[in-house]
Amino acid sequence: MNVDLILAEDTRTSGKLLKHYDIKTKQKSYHIHNEHRQVALLVERMAGGERMALVSDAGTPGISDPGFLLVRAAQEAELEIECLPGATAFVPALIKSGLPSDRFVFEGFLPAKKGRQTKLLMLAKEERTMILYESPHRLKKTLKQITEFFGTDRKISVSRELTKIYEETQNGSAEKVKDYFDQKEIKGEIVIVIDGKKGK
Repeated sequence: MNVDLILAEDTRTSGKLLKHYDIKTKQKSYHIHNEHRQVALLVERMAGGERMALVSDAGTPGISDPGFLLVRAAQEAELEIECLPGATAFVPALIKSGLPSDRFVFEGFLPAKKGRQTKLLMLAKEERTMILYESPHRLKKTLKQITEFFGTDRKISVSRELTKIYEETQNGSAEKVKDYFDQKEIKGEIVIVIDGKKGK
């Protein structure tokens, strides 16, 4: 499919890939810090006949990445939307965890501050497998909170840099996985998978 404009989370990152494939389509920056301001104008341009593609640095647009607002606005404007399936980190993380995958809930990122403890208390009662995204600078805090709210024996899995050269996954009790990452300098994109609460 040919498009007139590529909306990229980071044009520098996407530019490397486009250059590799000799794609010369113009790019425009579209990310979490500017998407609210740009949605109406982009939809207006698409309604006028422009075709656009949205790409993420890693993962799939709209899954804890910019995209949802644009898709919703485009739907409301009755524009046609196509989605090409791509990598989504939580799928391989769930599979590699060895935890039940027949029923699960994807929570994305926990609240950074306000509402965080309330969310953790709610999730501690969840019976389905839970999937969270986390940033490297908050991982140690989150793992500590998991041991506090879910218990030290709750089975969890932490995957880092999935499908990349430094990929790693640690499975085990919350305490064991926490102790492992307490000894490390943490980099990269992180997925946490938590076993659901078992019945009495």
